[in-house]
Amino acid sequence: MRTILYIMPAALTIAGVDSGGGAGIAADLKTFAALGVHGTCVVTACTAQNTRGVKGFFDIPTGFIEEQFDAVVSDIKIDCAKTGMLSSSDIVSTVAKLVKKQGLSLVVDPVMAAGAGGELLKDEAVDVLIEELLPLALLVTPNIFEAERLAGIRIRDMNDAKTAAAKIYGLGAKAVIVTGGHLDGTDVLYAGGDFTYIVGELIERRTHGTGCTHSAAITAELAKGTPLVEAAHRAKRFVEHAILRSTKVGKGAEPVNQLGHTLAQAARYEVLKNVEDAVELVESNNGFSELIPEVGCNIAMGIPEAALISDVAAVSGRIVRLRGSPHAVGCVAFGASSHVARIVLTAMLADGSMRAAMNIRYSEEALAACKELGLKIASFIRDEEPSGVSTMEWGVNDAITRAGRVPDVIFDTGGVGKEAMVRLLGRDAVGVVRRAFEIHGAMMRWTR
Repeated sequence: MRTILYIMPAALTIAGVDSGGGAGIAADLKTFAALGVHGTCVVTACTAQNTRGVKGFFDIPTGFIEEQFDAVVSDIKIDCAKTGMLSSSDIVSTVAKLVKKQGLSLVVDPVMAAGAGGELLKDEAVDVLIEELLPLALLVTPNIFEAERLAGIRIRDMNDAKTAAAKIYGLGAKAVIVTGGHLDGTDVLYAGGDFTYIVGELIERRTHGTGCTHSAAITAELAKGTPLVEAAHRAKRFVEHAILRSTKVGKGAEPVNQLGHTLAQAARYEVLKNVEDAVELVESNNGFSELIPEVGCNIAMGIPEAALISDVAAVSGRIVRLRGSPHAVGCVAFGASSHVARIVLTAMLADGSMRAAMNIRYSEEALAACKELGLKIASFIRDEEPSGVSTMEWGVNDAITRAGRVPDVIFDTGGVGKEAMVRLLGRDAVGVVRRAFEIHGAMMRWTR
């Protein structure tokens, strides 16, 4: 059998270090990793920076910048490079010389100020950037304020952004994207005489690292061979996900979370797998059929940050008795059960680690078994339910309040047209099912 050797694309970021970890090389390398590209770096400056701004910075000597660059390119094939903070005229000139000598495909992010506050590009370096670096660029990605400085015009609307993009293109870059985070969220791409709108959503949050993340995402896509327009669309979606999952780690702007979407997707997969494994356990245990209520039962589990029913996975139908054995009617999916999902979501509001629940048949024997196993039990009374509320949200919250914490078991004795029910809660679906098996085992010991 022939072995196929996969060579991971490699990208290079030539930029400054943000000591707060929100922008610069930190943001670039996280973005490269999230998009499946090996990241390399050349450090041009070290900043004393946090979420509230830049307190100071130290330029790396140009001789050592060259040494870093040569070390990388002499060993690793760079598929695409990008620049970020190039604070002085000497650094800009040095980087331009190195990029030109190596013939690298280059994305220029003309960083002039930190999103959290603080100037990062000296005034005298702007002209050098325009004259020496922009003509080497495959793409330039200024925000509105950077585009105004490079183009020498005021940008108030999309037409102004288009004019600025064309002017910057005229400085020698092969393509320009004026990012729209300070307009309506839509970017303007200009290349080869054509304008393309990269439509996005304007997300009103004070964030840090969006520009670095955006240009790094495009660099990663270009390194993988993605065509420019598609790379721009993909980078736009990536940075929107990163903004939506930005995190409050300090007292100032929120660093965008480049791995947030990836980790969320991984969490959804893990939850689906856990619920599927739980259902498989149930279907392989014929004795479990004795715990299935008349209305059937379900198993649900939420992702770590579950806030909506669509964040909770369950069986799309129910688990019923079929020829004396438990059988799942339907597959496991997110948003499949509003009933058990509400139990999970209400429990998670009180304790985020209690992410799973299932309902089983009510009986005095089942409750006695729960007590024998040392489980914390609480209940609610349906007749006390206020009007205009969700039974599960109110009932579960009422039981949690009575218990002083999220209990292992919540039951009610039913009402008119409502079957009495026992609900088991736990950290994951498999654990909840195993708890149900323990309860059934204790019940069986009494009947022998």
